[in-house]
Amino acid sequence: MATDVEPMARITIRPEVFGGKPIIRDLRIAVEHILGMLAAGDTPEKILDEYPMLERGDIQACLLFSHRALAGEHVHERIPVQQNA
Repeated sequence: MATDVEPMARITIRPEVFGGKPIIRDLRIAVEHILGMLAAGDTPEKILDEYPMLERGDIQACLLFSHRALAGEHVHERIPVQQNA
C-alpha cells in the first residue's frame, strides 16, 4: 500500500492510458472521475467502498491536484510520466 507517499506522487500520467489524463497510482482510475464523484455528492467513504484499491490519500491527492491546477501551477511538469519500455 502507498500510505506514506507524497500526495502528488500518487498521480501519474501515461500517454497510452486515457489519452494521457492524470490517473491515480497507475490504477487506470482517472483523477477527473474521482473529482466528478465528489462533485456529485459522493463521500470519500462511498468512493473507497466502490473502489477498494484506493486509499484515502488518493482522494486527497486528487483534490490537491485540482487545487494546484486551478491555482495556475504547472502540475503536469511535477508528475512523473510513465511510459512502457
